[in-house]
Amino acid sequence: MSTLTDPLDPDCAPAASDPALFGGVEAGGTKWVCAKGTGPGDLTEVEVIPTTTPSETLARVVEFFKRDGVRVAALGVGSFGPVDLRVGSQTFGWIKKTAKPGWSNTNVVGALVEELDVPVAFDTDVNAAALAEQRWGAARGLSNFMYMTVGTGIGAGIVLNGRPVHGLVHPEFGHILIPHDHTADPFPGSCPFHGDCLEGMASGEALRVRYGKPAEQLDDRAAWALEARYLAIGIMTAVFAVSPERVVLGGGVIKKPGLLPIVRTQVKELMSDYIELAGEVGNMDHFIVPPALGDHAGVLGALQLAMAAHPGLAK
Repeated sequence: MSTLTDPLDPDCAPAASDPALFGGVEAGGTKWVCAKGTGPGDLTEVEVIPTTTPSETLARVVEFFKRDGVRVAALGVGSFGPVDLRVGSQTFGWIKKTAKPGWSNTNVVGALVEELDVPVAFDTDVNAAALAEQRWGAARGLSNFMYMTVGTGIGAGIVLNGRPVHGLVHPEFGHILIPHDHTADPFPGSCPFHGDCLEGMASGEALRVRYGKPAEQLDDRAAWALEARYLAIGIMTAVFAVSPERVVLGGGVIKKPGLLPIVRTQVKELMSDYIELAGEVGNMDHFIVPPALGDHAGVLGALQLAMAAHPGLAK
């Protein structure tokens, strides 16, 4: 049994019974999406599995990949986190301490390798989605960009010089601290770790806790104006910190009609012309964009993680 030590290292090509077929898993806090294929036009199977307990959820993932008896060449997993991406670590491939009840210290890679006996590439869900948008979607041709998702939580996959950023852990963009006027906005935030971080103030969970209803049922102009403001503060922070050439903004909350244009306007105002944005970047409609791959970005990115170990198919 083996794992892929580096999903972007072409020297780590695995051997399997069908080298033309790859597996992808988008491991989310609400659902896990499993698929087989090689890209947007070749998703031969897709199945959505509700996130319950680790043992039950992982068992259903294993069942999906064993169902037809055809082994994939490699499996890619883009997971909610925090996760351990440090190759050589005793907890590589684990979901670490997380707000998702029951999921802290779950060995995702180990469980899948043991049951499926195929190489497993592992990264964050947002890094995986970023890789998919880079290859097939809204970030094609770019080496420096950010994929940011605003759903139940908030996360960002930051790609610099063509590769997702890894480091001490991985970027936890949803937990950056943002300006919060407690007098104008007394909501303390929903994050169990940091209270009023970006995720605690602007995620789907924050909206639900604050207003008592899910984002898709929220129809309050002032509420959405405040949401846009917090998201714009976060995006402006990323622009100044890592200088992305584009921000791909996805997730269920961003589907609210009219929200994206307000976010673009707020970012432009907050930047106060400090950075001169020329060409397409200067046009906010081209600088902050929705994902071209829609809801499939995560699972397609997981496929890309697996395929990246095969030089003939990774390009």
